[in-house]
Amino acid sequence: MMSNHQSRAAAGSGTADIVRLADLIKTYAPHDGSFELRISGVHAIRRSRTNAELAHGVQKSSLCIVAQGAKTVMLGREVYEYDTARMIAFSVDVPVASRITKASFAEPFLGLRLDLDPRKVAELVVRVFPHGLPRVPDTRAVCVTDVDERILDATVRLVGLMAEPGEAELLAPLVIDEILIRLLRSPVGPRIAQIGLADSGVYGVEKAVTWLRANFSQPMKVDELAELAHMSLSSFHQHFKSVTSMSPLQYQKLLRLQEARSLMLSKMMDAGAAGQFVGYVSASQFSREYGRFFGAAPTLDISRLREKAGAAAEE
Repeated sequence: MMSNHQSRAAAGSGTADIVRLADLIKTYAPHDGSFELRISGVHAIRRSRTNAELAHGVQKSSLCIVAQGAKTVMLGREVYEYDTARMIAFSVDVPVASRITKASFAEPFLGLRLDLDPRKVAELVVRVFPHGLPRVPDTRAVCVTDVDERILDATVRLVGLMAEPGEAELLAPLVIDEILIRLLRSPVGPRIAQIGLADSGVYGVEKAVTWLRANFSQPMKVDELAELAHMSLSSFHQHFKSVTSMSPLQYQKLLRLQEARSLMLSKMMDAGAAGQFVGYVSASQFSREYGRFFGAAPTLDISRLREKAGAAAEE
């Protein structure tokens, strides 16, 4: 058990690391956006304002650490909050709604995202759990836990390496291994470990999710997804909902609606073309489901979003 002096020292070290990480992220994220750093799968994120409206998108399997500010993520009806004291990990790619809840131009939201590679996780699981994994009753895709000071320290070292190309190429993979090992040894480690185990339900769901993301506009046959996941139909339904908090059909629908919204905003597609592109045969069904999910019919929603973007640009 730590003495009071040791606890204060650890807390002080953690505060210093948070400040150092925030300074590094500001360097690699000079303005609002997400920036992939020199090492693939490592992203610096900056946001200078809170958003009252939910942002919709697919959250990749990853570990996210906040150096400044706070954020809320919603998966189905579940709400997760994280900040400088709590980190969040996603075991599979999931369509989420999110909101920055603490940020300003003077003190922007600053975060780091490390994408999780199932193959690398599988490689490390064997070393971290040589005698097998403990039982994991909770397989939900989202895990929130207190920030581990040793993970924070390693994260600072990882981002610090980006200034030196030779050092980054040689040492960053080793530091990423350290971060993953410490994550696997954390309270949420057994849940994260599931993504690397071929006989786990999470691994099977991840394979189905990968197919859905690549083929969201195609007709979906749940029995074929179950076969891809090496599960019976009933087991697949159970595991999929347990991990993602939604059914395969709901998952596909969210992917389609999010992609359609993105196409209308970025590619200037009209609602009919966007709905057809993402797989809807019926324009009325697309409009109805879009309105139910985003709160307004496609044309009205996109017009409102463009007006808000224009007003924000003029500020």
